[in-house]
Amino acid sequence: MIYDKLLQKEAKLAVIGLGYVGLPIALEFSRKIKVIGFDINRERVEMMKNKIDPSEELESSAFDGCDIEFTADLDDLREANFFVVAVPTPINSSNQPDLGPVLSASRTVAQVLKKGDYVVYESTVYPGCTEDDCIPVLEELSGLKFRQDFMVGYSPERINPGDKKHTIRTITKVVSGCCDTSLDQIAKVYELVVDAGVHRATSIKVAEAAKVIENTQRDVNIALINELSIILNRIGVNTFDVLEAARTKWNFLPFYPGLVGGHCIGVDPYYLTYKAKNMGYHAKVINSGRYVNDSMGFYVGKQCVKRILEQGKNVLDARVLVMGVTFKEDVSDIRNSKVIDVIRELESFSVHVDLIDPHASPKEFKHEYDLDVAREAEKGKYDAVIVAVPHKEYVALNEAQITEYMNDEKGVLIDVKGLYRNNIKNLVYWSL
Repeated sequence: MIYDKLLQKEAKLAVIGLGYVGLPIALEFSRKIKVIGFDINRERVEMMKNKIDPSEELESSAFDGCDIEFTADLDDLREANFFVVAVPTPINSSNQPDLGPVLSASRTVAQVLKKGDYVVYESTVYPGCTEDDCIPVLEELSGLKFRQDFMVGYSPERINPGDKKHTIRTITKVVSGCCDTSLDQIAKVYELVVDAGVHRATSIKVAEAAKVIENTQRDVNIALINELSIILNRIGVNTFDVLEAARTKWNFLPFYPGLVGGHCIGVDPYYLTYKAKNMGYHAKVINSGRYVNDSMGFYVGKQCVKRILEQGKNVLDARVLVMGVTFKEDVSDIRNSKVIDVIRELESFSVHVDLIDPHASPKEFKHEYDLDVAREAEKGKYDAVIVAVPHKEYVALNEAQITEYMNDEKGVLIDVKGLYRNNIKNLVYWSL
């Protein structure tokens, strides 16, 4: 059995894709069994060989005591017998699933696949994708027969970037297989590194669906609160004050307004609506939630412009400082950051915008969005400051420190996440 061979180090486990999901998994497994960490980006591979996490999630000490070989060479994968695919599953410009990375990873695995091997997908997909899209690629290129020659399973990733409490060891792992034997073997392999234990799903489709609805549920709930914040703003009350009062009821769900981006909540629902449409059903609630959340960046931008105009200023001469451009707090990941929508909306009014972020890579940000981002900004030159991402460096700021960035006493503070609520006395203040 594959589990016994891995445990006795007679076989190797390979992780395909060493991003914020793949690398932690690979390192955890490598403390128990032999691991090959594979990524097509040779620059990232070299960094990991030097105990550097390109995603800036792990300390160098996380690489200590690990039996792992990092590589970008396909031939090195031929030594593996258990493959874990952990590549991104993004959406395209039309909000349609982009299966390019996961199908490319499938082609990579197929070229080295052997009889008796296992392939487990962790990438978030719509129900049916593993069996309908990925397995045919494995069969065609390998010349092997699914179930007869190799086994496939699905175990969705649940890693939360920037979260040091909920890790692969502490989060229950959903696992599935293509038969009872494969399920048992896959479950045992993951039990090596998941202290919280595993949940054995009844099928691959069940595991796929479980993952995609987790983030869809969050997306819809946040959309409701975002819409409520728009309504409450017109009424003239602060959303966070209302939520604080509502939370005193035992069964009130504590969701908060904000910009919903990143590669999970802002993406996964589109995989589900895509599948629903193919099955002849138009998902009304999910699509409505996506519309609301996708519009929030433009809404924040307009609110900023409105308040600059209310101060009697010419918006064409206005300068705005945006603090924070990553998709969430205390991470360096800029993928699908909805702060970009805020920036584009401001630019549509010919506002001059400067960007700062203590975590984002200026090089990567320039490449991704063709915008410049700095670590710090010049003080005394802005008509408005938008604190878009609640990085720990910004949470610690007070009104006096924020005022130093303003060019006069009519400065506007847009506090997207309500960090400074009830602590701003002089600046013009607005939050979601």
